Amino acid sequence: MDRRTFLTATGTGAAALSLGAVSTPPASAAPATRSAPSADAAHPVDAFDTPLLLRWFRDTYRSVEAMTTDLGLAVDKIDVSGPGGPVQSRQTSPTNIGCGLWSTVAAAGLGVISEATMRRRLERTVRSVEKLARPHGFWLNWYDAHDGSVLTEWPGTGEPVRPFLSSVDNAWLITGLRIAADAVPELRPRIAGLLSGADWSYFYTPFDPADPVAGPGQLRGGFWTDTGEPTGHHYGALNTEPRMASYLGIADGSLPADHYWHLLRTMLPGNEQEQPPQGSYVAMDGIRVWQGHYTHGGRKLVPTWGGSMFEALMVPLFVPEPEWSPGSWGRTHRRYVRSQIEHGMTETGYGYWGFSPAAVPEGGYQEYGVDALGMQVDGYASNTDRTYTTHGAPLPPASAFTNGVVTPHASFLALPHAPAEAVANLRALDRDFGAYHDGYGFRDSVNVSTGRVSDYLLALDQGMTAAALAQALRPGLLQQPFRTGGFRSRVRPLLAKERFSI
Repeated sequence: MDRRTFLTATGTGAAALSLGAVSTPPASAAPATRSAPSADAAHPVDAFDTPLLLRWFRDTYRSVEAMTTDLGLAVDKIDVSGPGGPVQSRQTSPTNIGCGLWSTVAAAGLGVISEATMRRRLERTVRSVEKLARPHGFWLNWYDAHDGSVLTEWPGTGEPVRPFLSSVDNAWLITGLRIAADAVPELRPRIAGLLSGADWSYFYTPFDPADPVAGPGQLRGGFWTDTGEPTGHHYGALNTEPRMASYLGIADGSLPADHYWHLLRTMLPGNEQEQPPQGSYVAMDGIRVWQGHYTHGGRKLVPTWGGSMFEALMVPLFVPEPEWSPGSWGRTHRRYVRSQIEHGMTETGYGYWGFSPAAVPEGGYQEYGVDALGMQVDGYASNTDRTYTTHGAPLPPASAFTNGVVTPHASFLALPHAPAEAVANLRALDRDFGAYHDGYGFRDSVNVSTGRVSDYLLALDQGMTAAALAQALRPGLLQQPFRTGGFRSRVRPLLAKERFSI
């Protein structure tokens, strides 16, 4: 299973769940330091870093080009270990295709490719997307990237693949399509035609105050189209990647605005979760909302589901949450980054940081994160050996965190919130492990305990890297479609009202 592994939480039926200068805690609240950050951590980001960031972007986009088939569809991953050049995977997903779209717009915006090349590549991708099987107006989770057929057997194993519509994966393809439409006006009618059938109410279970377990006012993970069977869970956690689907549906009017208030800041008190939440009930637009928070290293923050960086920080690459909600979303994003840094540099003694789902360096795929930052009990650990922490108990010794895995895309996600530390961490991963592939950008992951570096580059992780670099080099480049229309009139007022208890 990949990062969409289906998780079920107990309790409230808000059942669970998917999947900036940084504020520093008071000295009295900080945990004991196990190892000091390197001097590089203080390296300032200034004009001299712009060529470095642009080089990183150019190589990252070359990897996206290497992932793209003749149909203009970005494959799920490439293997760069062999002497004969990158080897493409067979499969692609809606998320992969979306990443290819926005990376191409970013490349033109940064002058890496010409406007004409951008238009040609986007048109080719849109033409192929128009031909993909699309039940209920949405795209299935897996296609053959080389011929566009629906994938029925998993490449290499022959295991059957059931046709599935994922709410979160469709959100990222629609994000890419909206960015493409904004960049190329000639494509707008065709993309509008594609999106006209994407009605988010298909995934939505309306709120039922008489039975909030059965009717939580949230989005299903998805549906298997061969039987019409829905997933047994909803995406209930607010601070996770699926909130992009929620924003898209609220913006286009297919979801009610109060859906936002039915998402969970933490699990409700009394339900099993990573730590007992603090906070209070408040009324928001007539909805009773538990404004809960966790505390890590003396910092109050809103947790994700598993504790990974991409859950918290992928969405604000596109929706300007820190700008529209500086005291709530902006604050929790900064504190989340600080806690990820602290985990890698002090709690575990890795000397490096940034934990998010990625390829396992030795092979396979695993969710990585900071267990204490997620609602799920024993959520995403920062190491392949899955060393967990327990709230209220002493931290395991640093020696217990064996086979720690740092994921470069997590540092890029942190770039808007902690630029100096993100650049220093990435430089260290390159310098100490050779994690950078000259020509294709950072490899997907590094085992900082053994030095093993992944042989793979994943489309999603390269797509996040490209978007983060675009935001650093040309702020707002990919955000225009999410600052206008329903995002401005429906989503922005919700974020302006948000009052996390942090």
